[in-house]
Amino acid sequence: MSTAADSAAKTDQTAAQQSEEAQKLPMFALLALATAVFITSLTETLPAGLLPAMSRDLGVSESATGQTVTIYALGTALTAIPLTALTSAWRRKRLLLTSMAGFAVANTVTAVSSVYGLTMVARFVAGIAAGVAWALLAGYARRLAPPHLQGRAIAVAMAGIPVALSLGVPAGTFLGKVSGWRAAFLVMTVLTVLLLAWIAAAVPDYPGQERGERPKLLHALRVPGVAAILFVTLVFVLAHTIIYAYIASFLDDLGIGGNTDLVLLVFGAASLASIWVVGAQIHRRLRALTVASSLLVAVAAAVLALLSDQTALVYVAAVLWGLGWGGVPTLLQTAAGEAGGEKAADAAQAMLVTLWNVAMAGGGVIGGVLLDVSGADALPWSVLLLMLPVIAVVVLARGHGFPVKRSAA
Repeated sequence: MSTAADSAAKTDQTAAQQSEEAQKLPMFALLALATAVFITSLTETLPAGLLPAMSRDLGVSESATGQTVTIYALGTALTAIPLTALTSAWRRKRLLLTSMAGFAVANTVTAVSSVYGLTMVARFVAGIAAGVAWALLAGYARRLAPPHLQGRAIAVAMAGIPVALSLGVPAGTFLGKVSGWRAAFLVMTVLTVLLLAWIAAAVPDYPGQERGERPKLLHALRVPGVAAILFVTLVFVLAHTIIYAYIASFLDDLGIGGNTDLVLLVFGAASLASIWVVGAQIHRRLRALTVASSLLVAVAAAVLALLSDQTALVYVAAVLWGLGWGGVPTLLQTAAGEAGGEKAADAAQAMLVTLWNVAMAGGGVIGGVLLDVSGADALPWSVLLLMLPVIAVVVLARGHGFPVKRSAA
């Protein structure tokens, strides 16, 4: 009897331990995904802080060198959807390792190239790898976590974005000044190689979809809520990029261009705070958080449009902007995954990634035109105007997309 009782007690203890483990996030694996997000985001924006040195070495103008950012976004926008469909049957870990290996190759070629055309090809390849990775990462994070923690898991993975923007770009710029711009890209290669080993050791594998279950994009568009989420993604990211891409010019017009790094640091710190809040509350308050994020960015744009002659209020706007923007990738990826469901989630994510990068490329172009034609004062006004339909769609999508009542994850 004693042996049976001991065996039952051990069984109960093992079950309790397994239950407790199921309630925890696999942080080591999720941090590997966050590092992948960091590398994809930083690889895209790194040239922005290295343009003068890159243009001298490549023998082209700074504006031409700046197109290394645009072609990266185009590589992602043009290939994310078809490659997601073509690789939907691949096992997830194999696909993640392949996409990150693409970054290692592309950044290495960028670092050693002295030919502008070759550099542009390498950047396009990096954009292709980003399209595959971004369509994969949010869904991967969801599968790593128990249902009630899936939103928090995506928040951890997406934390790589504000870290890249607030810390990675300044650090890369500093390294470029000290050791040359090529060293910055070689460091990216080293980080990616280390990440490949990390993923291989710590991230569990999952199967892809069966051939008959591959994502159908037109079907995903007809899923209630998906179109609303994609519209919000396109316009929200467009608005953000218009001001972010030209924040240095805007601040210089105000006479505080020397404080650009500090303003971006404030923005980045607020973004990290936003990521933490969203991660803690997204499971219960996705709709409220999305509405709040939209309103905060709109208010920040209004402050910059109306009150930017007061330097202190510029920093207040940076805080509001960061608080509004930081959690947006997590909110939109989570909303797309939930609206798409098991059958259409991958297709919805692929379209989201595509529109995200279309918006980034478009924001750079539109912001540049506004700057040349109307001056820096037009930038925050354009952001405010774009945020009005975003707020309207989020508020109206109360049944699907950003629902008042959410089904179980």
